[in-house]
Amino acid sequence: MLTEERHRIILDLLKEKEAVKIQDIVDVTSASESTIRRDLTQLEEQKYLKRIHGGASRLQGKLKELSVSEKSSKSYQEKQMIGEYAANLIEDGDCIFIDAGTTTLSMIDYLSSKDIVVVTNGLTHIDLLLQKGINTYIIGGRVKPVTKAMVGSGAVESLRQYRFDKAFMGTNGVHPQYGFTTPDPEEAQVKRTAIELSREAVFLADESKFGEIAFSKIVDLEKAEIITNAFNDKEHSVSFKNQTTIKVVTT
Repeated sequence: MLTEERHRIILDLLKEKEAVKIQDIVDVTSASESTIRRDLTQLEEQKYLKRIHGGASRLQGKLKELSVSEKSSKSYQEKQMIGEYAANLIEDGDCIFIDAGTTTLSMIDYLSSKDIVVVTNGLTHIDLLLQKGINTYIIGGRVKPVTKAMVGSGAVESLRQYRFDKAFMGTNGVHPQYGFTTPDPEEAQVKRTAIELSREAVFLADESKFGEIAFSKIVDLEKAEIITNAFNDKEHSVSFKNQTTIKVVTT
């Protein structure tokens, strides 16, 4: 079977389901496992798919953005682990920025005993922060319906009033070449500004975000550290670790 034909079969399989195992491809194509691994590497380099442990998955669309409710139902336990670890990095007296998003939202459950000030652009964060008795500020700007985030020039100008000890950020993609990315340029600008205004910046990203590339760049990997639940990208591991610090949280 020609290489082009195998590639077409692999991409057709990924159209049917979000992820496919190497063994499934071997069964369909009758090619060797080593050949399929080479095929997957080539297709990943051409930005057709993302390598995952034991197979490949579809890349998210560069403009695709799930709603808050859709995101909340994905990787719930992983986000809780990441959020708990991130919350433990916060010290009494810190002034912090908590980005909009469901992974950053998971931090707030673990902030009850903290004497801190929080600034956020996430509307979904406000009620929980107030329930915890945390001194909270929300920035101005336009409300983005899908992510419930404050964005736009008004949000950026409002944000520039503050300086932070730590910024805890969300992202849609983490890639060794393209850095941290998100679908919306306005939201990327808010994230980038918060990082610039902070002494330290940390991205909270579950394993599904690695290898993904969204439309708008936030910052390069070297600008922030990463907290994740798993990191299995052997091919890019050296490139990632040469640019940033990755903390893998396990149960």
